[in-house]
Amino acid sequence: MTTDVEVVQHETVEINGCCKKGPGYASPIEAMAGPKESLIYVTCIYTGMGRGKPDYLATVDVDPKSPSYSKVIHRLPMPYEGDELHHSGWNSCSSCYGDPSAARRYLVLPSLISGRIYAIDTQKDPRAPCLYKVVQPDDVIQKTGLAFPHTAHCLASGEIMVSCLGDKDGNAEGNGFLLLDSDFNVKGRWEKPGHSPLFGYDFWYQPRHNTMISSTWGAPSAFTKGFNLQHVIDGLYGRHLHVYTWPGGELKQTLDLGNTGLLPLEVRFLHNPSEAIGYVGCALTSNMVRFFNNPDGSWGHEVAISVKPVKVQNWILPEMPGLITDFLISLDDRFLYLANWLHGDIRQYNIEDPANPKLTGQVFVGGVFQKGNTVLAEADDGSTYQVDVAEVQGHRLRGGPQMIQLSLDGKRLYATNSLFSTWDRQFYPELVEKGGHMLQIDVDSEKGGLAINLRFFVDFGAEPDGPSLAHEMRYPGGDCTSDIWI
Repeated sequence: MTTDVEVVQHETVEINGCCKKGPGYASPIEAMAGPKESLIYVTCIYTGMGRGKPDYLATVDVDPKSPSYSKVIHRLPMPYEGDELHHSGWNSCSSCYGDPSAARRYLVLPSLISGRIYAIDTQKDPRAPCLYKVVQPDDVIQKTGLAFPHTAHCLASGEIMVSCLGDKDGNAEGNGFLLLDSDFNVKGRWEKPGHSPLFGYDFWYQPRHNTMISSTWGAPSAFTKGFNLQHVIDGLYGRHLHVYTWPGGELKQTLDLGNTGLLPLEVRFLHNPSEAIGYVGCALTSNMVRFFNNPDGSWGHEVAISVKPVKVQNWILPEMPGLITDFLISLDDRFLYLANWLHGDIRQYNIEDPANPKLTGQVFVGGVFQKGNTVLAEADDGSTYQVDVAEVQGHRLRGGPQMIQLSLDGKRLYATNSLFSTWDRQFYPELVEKGGHMLQIDVDSEKGGLAINLRFFVDFGAEPDGPSLAHEMRYPGGDCTSDIWI
C-alpha cells in the first residue's frame, strides 16, 4: 500500500460551501446563511466487532429532494483493519478565511486505537471521497512520543493540530498535542516542553483571547478495556480543564472541576470570537460546566446544567447518569444541544443568558430504560416506568444518542449512536450485534422544540459487509463543531 500520493495544488475556487476569499465564512452569522447541507460524511467502525473488516467513511445523502435521500451513497474503506475511526476534522476552516490560497479539501480522520491519521480528499468528488495520505503511528511516536489521536482542528497557519490521549503503552502521562504541517507531515508537539496536560481529550481555541482550553477523558490503558468505576476511584480518569496560551502552548491554569465534573469530554467556546465563555460536558456526573474569563485574567467555572441521575432496577448500579457524551452550540450562540447516551434523550437549551440555560426542547431516541428493555426507571414515589420511544420507518431505535451535528441554519440536528466499540459492547451489546443508525431531528430554532423526522433513517445494520457502528458526522462545507473564527 502506497501511503502517499501526488500532491494536487490547491485552487481558490468556490467549493464545498466555502467562500471565494478563503475557506468557510467571515462570521458565524454569515455561516448560518450558507448552503443547505446535501451530503454528510460519517465515520463507520468495524473495529471491535469481530468482522475482519476495515473501518470506513460513509457518504450519506441528506437532500430531501434526492432519490437517494437518507441512503449511504458511497463507502471508502480504510487500507488497514483495527483503526477505530472516531472523530474527524478539516485541514482548513473558517479560521483560514482570510487566506485565499487555502481550501477546505481534506477531511482528517484520526484512528483512536491504531494511531493512524488519514487525510481524505473530498474535493475531487465530494460524493465519493478518496484517500490522499496516511500518517503512520510509528512516525508520530518516533518524533513526538504521542499515540491515541482524537480531536483534529485546523489552524489559521494552515497547520493541523491533533490531541493525543497517551503514549504508545496507553499511559496518560504521555498525552499532548500533535502538530502536522499543511501536507500532513509530522512537525512535533504543539505544547511547550513540560506543559503537557494531566489527561487528554478535546480542545477548542479562542484566538481573540489568546486561549486554548482542553478537556480530560482518561488513560487509554483504562478506557480501552471498557468502563470500570474502580478506574475512576484510582485516578485513571480526568476531572480537569487545562488553560493554555494561544498560540504559545504554555499551560497557564488548571481548573479542577471536582466531583461535579467527572470525565469532562467535549469542550466548546461560544462561536462569537469576542466572547470568553464556553462549556464542557462532564459525562459521568452529567453536568454542563460553564467556563469564563474573570476580570483579573484567570478562568473560573460553574455548573450551568445538571442532568439528574435516574434510580433504576436491573442495571449495574442503583442510579444511572445521563452520560452526556456530546453537545454543540448553534452558530448564533442561542441554543445548546446535548445528548444523554444512557438516558436516551437529546435536549435543547436556550443559552442567550449563558449563566442560566433554559430547557426548551427534549426528545427520546433510545436509552437503557426505553420500553421493551429489562431496565426499569423508578419515580420519586417508588413506582417504575419505561420511556416510550417512537419507531422510525418500522425500526426500533437501538442504543442512545451519542454524536450530534447541527445544520448551519440551526433547523436540523443529526444523531448517531455509537460511543466507542468497547463501551458499546458493554452498555448496548445490541449495537454491536445489529449495528448503529443515524437520525435527523427537526428543530424549532425560534421558540424551541425537537421532533424526530420520520422520513429519515440510515440503518448501518444493513451495510453490505455487515452491521457497523456510526460515530462522527461532517458536512463538506463545515459546521458548528469544526469551524473556529479568529
